[in-house]
This record gives sequence, structure tokens and C-alpha cells, in this order.
Amino acid sequence: MSAAREVRADFDRATIVMYQAYSDAIADVAVKQQKFGPPFSVGRMTWIKPSFLWLMHRSNFGRKSGQERTLAVRIKRSGWEEALASAVLTGYEPKPHGSPDAWRKAFESAPVHVQWDPERTLRGAGLPHDSIQVGLSRAVIQRFVDDWTVSITDLTPLVQKLRKHLDDGRADQATRLLPKESVYPVPPELARRLGM
Repeated sequence: MSAAREVRADFDRATIVMYQAYSDAIADVAVKQQKFGPPFSVGRMTWIKPSFLWLMHRSNFGRKSGQERTLAVRIKRSGWEEALASAVLTGYEPKPHGSPDAWRKAFESAPVHVQWDPERTLRGAGLPHDSIQVGLSRAVIQRFVDDWTVSITDLTPLVQKLRKHLDDGRADQATRLLPKESVYPVPPELARRLGM
């Protein structure tokens, strides 16, 4: 039995937060303009994640090169669901895809890729439910930048505070600072498509 799949996120009626980690050069422009611009590339796939702790695991709390800055990118829920509606899982699964051949064809032409990975604890241990990562290809990145993005907040100071609490053995204090995430209501037809 595979792990439970849920989209947990910080969202309201109109928007949902995605977390991304970038270099100073990209983050400075994004925060100042409240949208991505050069040196951010619209020519290569960009991955967005609604799980803060998954990104912390991935960027090692901002210690990885090129991932020093953590951004909270608030996007329209309509854009998020549009991305999910054209997504194909990065690996074959019988339920959503039918045959491996059908999956391969769909995957090759899909503008959006979806991958499920174990959600993480504050200390980086795997949890029994999976967290979603969504890869936007060149075909949709411009929409993400121009139409979907509502605001961009630099969470780097928060990440540094969390890191200090963890280094000092104060996990309970760190936990209290984490962004609130709750289960996002994925429409049934999208849930099927995403293998949920």
C-alpha cells in the first residue's frame, strides 16, 4: 500500500502558497518586482511545492548552493488547478494511466509534471503521507509568472530563525513558527488524474 497522498497547503478562497528556493540574484528581483524576472529562466522547468517542510528538506534549510533564499509565492487557485488539470505523473501508475504506453505518450507531451514524495518532519524524517511537487514546463511558466502570481514573500529570515532553533535543540519553538498548512480540497477529477 502506497502512502496517503494529500495536498497540504497554506491557502484561502482565491489563492494558494507555493514554496521555492533560489539564489540571491533571482530572489532579489522577484521580491522587488513581486514577479519573477531575469535571471529567472522561463526556458526551463520550474518546480513548485505547497509543502514548506519538503522544501526545507530539499534546500537543507537554505544551506544548499543556489537555494539560499526561500520564497513564498502566492498564486491564484485557478492557476494551480489549471496546472494540475494538465499534469501527468512522472512515473507510470495503472489507475490514472491505463497502459505504460499511454502514460509514456501523455508524459512526453505534458506541459506539467507531478511527483509525489514522502512529506518531511522538521528534522527531515519521512512521514507516512506524500507531498506533491509540480513541475511547470516552458509551455506554462510564462502564465505562472504573468497571470498566476499574486505576491512573493521572502521567508529567508524565518528559515534562518528556524535553523537557529533547531541547531540549539529548540524544535518546539521552531514548530510554532512553521507556516500553517491544511488539506487542500482537490476536485475528484483532478485527484484521479494525480493518482490520489
